[in-house]
Amino acid sequence: MKFSEMMQLDRRGPDSYVGGGPRYPWGGLFGGQIVAQSLVAAAATVDEEYVIHSLHAYFIRRGDASQPIRFDVDRLRNGRSFVTRAVVASQSSGAILHMSASFQVDQAERYLQTHPMPETVGPEGLEESGWGYMMERRMLHDEGGRATAWLKVRDAAGQGWVHAAAAVAYLSDDLATDCVRSAQQAGDGLEGRHWNGTSLDHAIWFHQRIPETGWQLHDFRCEGVGVPRGLAAGHVFDRNGVHLATVSQEVLLRPLRPER
Repeated sequence: MKFSEMMQLDRRGPDSYVGGGPRYPWGGLFGGQIVAQSLVAAAATVDEEYVIHSLHAYFIRRGDASQPIRFDVDRLRNGRSFVTRAVVASQSSGAILHMSASFQVDQAERYLQTHPMPETVGPEGLEESGWGYMMERRMLHDEGGRATAWLKVRDAAGQGWVHAAAAVAYLSDDLATDCVRSAQQAGDGLEGRHWNGTSLDHAIWFHQRIPETGWQLHDFRCEGVGVPRGLAAGHVFDRNGVHLATVSQEVLLRPLRPER
């Protein structure tokens, strides 16, 4: 399945949509997929002059890749400058995600960037380490509470700003658990992998219109960890160093079960 196909939701009634996704290597669904599709569902109920500026989501249950996902949108407010939506993604087990999203009239105002992109090499020549067809990943750092990588969705181009923002949402769920896990293991003085991470909640603030093509640098750091939860904060940049988005996520840590 291509990313653009996954973002094409079927309308099933007033403000209700249905979608699906592939089976992932770890089983279940990928949280970034559900956030991205929820964003697409919310945007489908908003006039085109409004652009996403923030979203906040809670992961409620583990998703099942063998079942369709229903996205029900609640039009909480229609204002002159801001529009607010709530989305519940559900399957037969019940709700799997709840998200609120805010859209603002797209105003061409000057953005003062205060967070610089870290100095790093480009993605060319780095080893590919993506875990699925839809994304490419070139890791730069993954230890001691920091995870940094060049990420790219393979076929988001030509789909407009909604799918470009959804691509950021999809990719932004990749590194948060890694930086929290590595921070805990560094604190334990352990090498290798001893913990698994599960996303609990997720927030994104969009600072710019997202380019439809090209690599993005995702730079995440663990802001604190106390088993069983840790907090990750990340920044997303384009190739020119423009700060596109800020991300935060709380992660639940579980000990890795030894193989039998």
